[in-house]
Amino acid sequence: MARRLGLAFGFMLLAADLMAQTTLLSDSLQEVVVTGTGTQHLLSQAPVQTEVISGRTLRHYGGRSLEDILGGLSASFAFNEGDMGSQMQMNGLGNQYILVLVDGKRLHGDVGGENDLSLVDPHNIERIEIVKGAASALYGSDAIAGVINIITKKHDEALLVENSTRLGSYADVRQHNALGLASGRLKSYTNLQVQHSDGWQNTATEWTPSSTDPITDSRSKTVNRHTNWQLAEQLSFELTPRLELTAGGSLYEKDINRPKGKYPKYDVKTFDMHYANASAAVGARWKMGGDDVMTFDVDWNRHAYYHQFTATTLAEGFDDQGRLILDYPYFEGQRSLQSDQRRLMAHLKAVVALPARHRLSAGLEARYDYLKAPTSIARGTASDNTEALYVQDEWSCPVKRGTATLHLTPGLRLNRNEGFGFRLTPKLSAMLDCGALRLRASWSQGFKTPTLKEMNYRYVREMTTVILYLGNRSLRPQTSDYFSLNAEYTLGPLNLTATGYVNRLDNMITLVTIPRTEAPADYREQYGEMLGKVRRYENMEDARTRGVDVSLRYAAKDFTAGLGYSYLDTDAHVYDNDHERLVSVTIDGMAHHKANLFATWTHTFSPAYRLGVGLYGRLSSKRYYQVDGDGKGYQTWRLTTTHDLGRSRLFDYRLEAGIDNILNYCDRTPHGLHLGTTTPGRTVYATLTVRLKKGKRIKFNNTKFNSNKQQQNEED
Repeated sequence: MARRLGLAFGFMLLAADLMAQTTLLSDSLQEVVVTGTGTQHLLSQAPVQTEVISGRTLRHYGGRSLEDILGGLSASFAFNEGDMGSQMQMNGLGNQYILVLVDGKRLHGDVGGENDLSLVDPHNIERIEIVKGAASALYGSDAIAGVINIITKKHDEALLVENSTRLGSYADVRQHNALGLASGRLKSYTNLQVQHSDGWQNTATEWTPSSTDPITDSRSKTVNRHTNWQLAEQLSFELTPRLELTAGGSLYEKDINRPKGKYPKYDVKTFDMHYANASAAVGARWKMGGDDVMTFDVDWNRHAYYHQFTATTLAEGFDDQGRLILDYPYFEGQRSLQSDQRRLMAHLKAVVALPARHRLSAGLEARYDYLKAPTSIARGTASDNTEALYVQDEWSCPVKRGTATLHLTPGLRLNRNEGFGFRLTPKLSAMLDCGALRLRASWSQGFKTPTLKEMNYRYVREMTTVILYLGNRSLRPQTSDYFSLNAEYTLGPLNLTATGYVNRLDNMITLVTIPRTEAPADYREQYGEMLGKVRRYENMEDARTRGVDVSLRYAAKDFTAGLGYSYLDTDAHVYDNDHERLVSVTIDGMAHHKANLFATWTHTFSPAYRLGVGLYGRLSSKRYYQVDGDGKGYQTWRLTTTHDLGRSRLFDYRLEAGIDNILNYCDRTPHGLHLGTTTPGRTVYATLTVRLKKGKRIKFNNTKFNSNKQQQNEED
């Protein structure tokens, strides 16, 4: 009895403390978000449910990569870091259905349906906005599962020089270097990032399809040794107080080194991987008056992928007359282009306020895609172009004598694709704002045309037998319907959100095994009986994902804590070639339960020293796969510390140090089978950041949402 009274008394004291403390939660709800509607809203008033990973959270967490940040701080994501990209899932759907934006512009780096998220410098992220569900009405193709918008830091210092060096286990090195200059109307920001890891091997056991006994001395690594660097430049010029011009560009290269084993059919690697990216962009922003604005952007991007041969190899290539030879000899040091993807986009958008509480957004887009793959496309190249017109209205109306406000956001997009003609994708979002309680509902349709690779690509994978993968020019577009209901409640320092959703996807594109007689004649002649399987992209699946996402957060002056939980269930209809019928299966990579937990504490001991401590947990149940075994469930815990040291008038110093995977969990599943997580076990890291900043650029004027609160949060 005494124990119960003590607990009750403790809860009463906690409740009183929650109501009495000056909190940071209200500051977070006043943060400006843009992704859900393409226009600026305070987070508390956003009519489309938006999950935000704030700059304050990012600084406490100290993530080594974007995969680390999203997987550790949001329960909706799952990753398996691999050579070809991030292998990301969001609420049950994979990379090809997730649109990744950087400051509202598409990230370009797709290889084999994977996004290379190392293109994003984690040190330069101001916040991350996540909108789940089909967003095709605003963003077009690829936004069926949702949108991730990386908002980068904005720098207005007259002079900024910044260096951040992170060192961690397995020779993990992360370098961020920046130079910012601002004078009068001109502003420049130059960013150089370098990343390296020696990789790691969780097990020397490798599963082989042709034998019941795996090999036990494989040299294959769980994550291979890799190095990448990126140099980026951003320029802006205020031509007039209302008109700003922008330009930018970047260069990026990445090398992945694969160790050579002694088993020719399994772990002998005869080539490394090399990636080369480039981008260029120009734009303009015209403030027409009030909150009315018009923007125009043109972006060009290139992503090229090469095989860098490390031994004499017979592979697809061309002779002196330009004829394709399936067993063309390459020698050590030579390089073979596998794919060169290029994209040119132009976007014109206007946002204007209309009478009777309406705000209209309208835009025009044009996109041209080009793919060069000399050894994998019949004619060597393929291209596609898409145009779109979209319109969206945001309307708000007081109800119940002004005690609540109803927000409606309908939108419509008209696409015209070169190969698939016209398509309309509507959406409708609604929010009832009752102060502490906000209720949201959304319905949206998604539309995704087949990629150039899915239609045209063909390549050979040689294992114990030869597997040939073929594109299909008869593919149909994929469509989806997304429904969600959300409730959000805020009481003092507590914030609770719960979202239920259903996403129905039709005409899913998947690889289906077909008879060997349907393979191209040159492949049948070259490989003969060694051609064990032929697989072709087909519209053979539909899928349903449904689930519930819940988050709870408490934010006081020096202490924050929270948890996120995601329940997911999926089913898909897949063609069973052996029995010539559709069968019901779960979507590969699905886990029913995922969660993340965190608690952070900060305290300023003196003007010269501020300490922050954080504990983060990440948990996942078993991940299901149709073949090659399921991924094991796991939990990992991370301890972080931050130390702001000796802040002076010009210099800021910051030291971060921590231990990841405190409990030393490691998945020892043999190579070739599925992992729950690729973590190598317990690792340590330390980061030192030195920042010189001097003065502020004097602007013509400040916009409504250029909040001093955001700058104060950054200082904190």
